[in-house]
Amino acid sequence: MAHGKETPRQKMIGMMYLVLTSMLALNVSKDILDSFVLVDEGLFRTTLNFAAKNQNIYAEFDKQMEIAKEKVGPWQNKASQVRERADQLVEDMQQLKIRIIRESDGKDAKALRDTTIELFKAGELFKGGEMVKMQSAIINDSKIEAKDNNDKPAEIMIVNGEGTNLKKKIDDFREFVADLVSGKDSITVNSIQKSLSTADRPPDKRGDPPVPWETAYFEHLPLIAVVTNLTKFQSDVRNVEAEITQHLLSQIDAGALKVNTVEALVLAKSSYILQGGQYEARVILAAYDSLQKPEVIIGNVVPKKLADGTIDYEIAGGGHPLSYDASGKAVFRAAANNVGPVKWGGILRLLNPDGTYIKRPFHGEYQVGKAEAVVSATKMNVLYVGVDNPISISVSGVPTDRISARMSNGNLTRSGPGWIARPLRPGTEALVTVDANIDGQTKRMGAQSYRVKTVPNPVAKVAGKIGGRIDKATLAAQMVVQAEMENFDFDLKFRVTEFSVSAVVKGFTQTKPTKGTNISADQKALINGLSKGSKVYFEDIKVVGPDGSTRELPAVAFTIN
Repeated sequence: MAHGKETPRQKMIGMMYLVLTSMLALNVSKDILDSFVLVDEGLFRTTLNFAAKNQNIYAEFDKQMEIAKEKVGPWQNKASQVRERADQLVEDMQQLKIRIIRESDGKDAKALRDTTIELFKAGELFKGGEMVKMQSAIINDSKIEAKDNNDKPAEIMIVNGEGTNLKKKIDDFREFVADLVSGKDSITVNSIQKSLSTADRPPDKRGDPPVPWETAYFEHLPLIAVVTNLTKFQSDVRNVEAEITQHLLSQIDAGALKVNTVEALVLAKSSYILQGGQYEARVILAAYDSLQKPEVIIGNVVPKKLADGTIDYEIAGGGHPLSYDASGKAVFRAAANNVGPVKWGGILRLLNPDGTYIKRPFHGEYQVGKAEAVVSATKMNVLYVGVDNPISISVSGVPTDRISARMSNGNLTRSGPGWIARPLRPGTEALVTVDANIDGQTKRMGAQSYRVKTVPNPVAKVAGKIGGRIDKATLAAQMVVQAEMENFDFDLKFRVTEFSVSAVVKGFTQTKPTKGTNISADQKALINGLSKGSKVYFEDIKVVGPDGSTRELPAVAFTIN
């Protein structure tokens, strides 16, 4: 429980173990036993949090597999092994809890539900409405009758050797996931070793032998304490599962600069050229070596099957090579004299170290047309509700003062040399229609349809960060919670109207809400009272955007350094 990535709930529960165990040794009242119920419930909630996080990581693996199956496959396979082994270990611990309770309270133990798989709506514990799967029986700690029984747990875990068996399973899982860490990531390895440590406990008195791990957690302890210890181990397994799968996910693109696939690409400034203009395109080798330029030859490509079954390519009549521009790309230019489609192509050749050539054929096509209206969004290919969307409208050969335009699903007005579009309803197309006054007559020059969307949500930030590790002094010194737009071309402002700060203090979650964007004195006091390794959450963050609508943003979670 002492590693760097534990949750605040884990941190506080770890401290409560020591206090409650010491008090139990003094034979205090049964109220102390009931305190373990609260600890176990807190750990169960933490385990669900890790389960939800792990589901997101596995979903990201699936998404990456659709993009690059060969590259992602080996890493997803390792992640699947981690999930399978973690699920089995958590299930083994759950079965031990069920066995201990059933043999202590009887086969009809009230604390146990049916041993069938139950689904819990994550919305009850988290935001987002996803589903979290918990295996086997769900234990109701408050209904355990033999909470103070310290004979049956010791019999099962010590006498019958289940504690030793569990220790070996944890050791095997720990070494398995530690071996999956790539490179020299000693921080992750140390974190895993500490999270799943089964080392003997140092003796209480000098000269005494170390206390075996099984004895420390399962002997001379009441039933409810043993059950809570097992729940703690389940939470640790899910935590390590999250840590190692996140590490595996990060390895997908590690060393991505190595190239094993060569493709020829044609990059054209435009595939539609006005008569009298000039077509221009760049032919590049994707992921090419900047120290070795490929040779690009334009002409009619002729495939040729070789004796070994492979295909070679030649240019009929020899063709002609392209020259390179200052950026290191071969440039193809052709005069656009005639209206209609134009096809072109050639071969890209790259010399291998063994003297052979890698050859890739490429083909391009462009259209030469007469003057027509050109309508384009100057920032993006969609229009946003509640925002001034700059639009550029022009007709070749026609002065701007002779051009008129209108828009469905919104308003379109002139603004200097351009136009401003303000759509009304998201999800409905906005059609921009352009007319031009030519020789005293109004002629339809064309139209362009745009998708209409709402402005995306901003990102909540504290101290300029979206979460992670932070010094307590730095966090406590912050004055406001901010909402910033990221990777969005419009300069929009969102105003924070309310939020809450929550953290686990002495095993209980404390939540301090406030209105506005400023961090309140109560919230700062809560932050100042946290210890190293604690988690603090800025949640229930509500903001108002330029369109006047109120939105709720995801929580921002920090770990205190």
